[in-house]
Amino acid sequence: MAYYRAVGSLPNKRHIQHRDDAGALLYEELMGEEGFSSDSSLLYHRTVPSAIVDSQPWDLGPHEMVANHPLLVHHLRLHQLTAEFDPEAIDAVTGRRLLLGNSDVRLYYVRTAAPSPLYRNAIGDECVYVEEGSGVVETIFGALPYRRGDYVLIPRATTHRWVPETTSQLYAIEANSHIAPPKRYLSRFGQLLEHAPYCERDLHGPSELFLAEGQDVEVLVKHRVATLPGGIGGTRMTYADHPFDVVGWDGCLYPYTFNIEDYMPITGKVHQPPPAHQVFEGHNFVICNFVPRKVDYHPLSVPVPYYHSNVDSDEVMFYVAGDYEARKGSGIGLGSISLHPGGYAHGPQPAAIEASLGAEYFDETAVMVDTFAPLLLGEAAAACRDEQYPWTWSGRRRS
Repeated sequence: MAYYRAVGSLPNKRHIQHRDDAGALLYEELMGEEGFSSDSSLLYHRTVPSAIVDSQPWDLGPHEMVANHPLLVHHLRLHQLTAEFDPEAIDAVTGRRLLLGNSDVRLYYVRTAAPSPLYRNAIGDECVYVEEGSGVVETIFGALPYRRGDYVLIPRATTHRWVPETTSQLYAIEANSHIAPPKRYLSRFGQLLEHAPYCERDLHGPSELFLAEGQDVEVLVKHRVATLPGGIGGTRMTYADHPFDVVGWDGCLYPYTFNIEDYMPITGKVHQPPPAHQVFEGHNFVICNFVPRKVDYHPLSVPVPYYHSNVDSDEVMFYVAGDYEARKGSGIGLGSISLHPGGYAHGPQPAAIEASLGAEYFDETAVMVDTFAPLLLGEAAAACRDEQYPWTWSGRRRS
């Protein structure tokens, strides 16, 4: 985030004494990216942010992954994955189920109605798409309300917790890097340009502080551990004082939300390729979204996508609303994920092509992640896989 925000009590210069109303010295913390060479914020704590009293292992649950071999396309039914579990007994952090992943990004799904523990991801940024539900993400920067259709962007190492107000279905994209708007949308100083499909007015950061009291407060930390599956592990760190003690902060690094309804789609006379629908990027992956829109207006246009081979990437599509035209007849529905790996030509079901001719508007919403390294399958993928999907284009499987 290259957009400056300031909340709460601040001194008039950085790195000088700052005291509360009672005269007690506040503790300044710089939270910054790329070794003091990128975006950062300064936070002013009532208590020492480094003071811990215990550190114990945290078992993240199954994180083993298997290769997509032999090479196949996949259809995952995410609502089937969560249907048998009570969301009141599941939280947004410890309840995540691993669907797909590689050394750059991991994709999880969870259905929850319970508050999560305090948590921070020390591996990379998180972009959590809210399929359904509403609530608040409490963070050291302040409270961040969320609702259906929000992308919730949480910078690496931000201590926070999820507090649902209604049952929430969350699609968590966990990066091993930072996640930001695509560089081509930005000026050299970081402002979103006129051709970008959204602008700064659409990005909502914390506007008020969120303070809490407590001693010996546990925080779950996800971090890099080279010897564990996927290179990640967990630690339960116990802090002497509650980390939500920030009385002021300013800078360009903080959590924010962006709602998919605020994305202004780019359309054309003929079908536009996926990069026209990009919303964010991380290292070796991109995030795109397809939203309700007018479609191609050439008199001979074919509104659904042409067949295409992902020679450099794996494509993951999460179908969240509307009626996705290109997938009619495939078994794909709301709550489905499709994985179309590199090395495989994919596109619409044959009947969908003719059916789309003459269409002027598509009422569909989907979130796409394209990765530039092959994706592995997590335990949750095996639990909700549609075994018939790979054969839906041909209508048969060789016996």
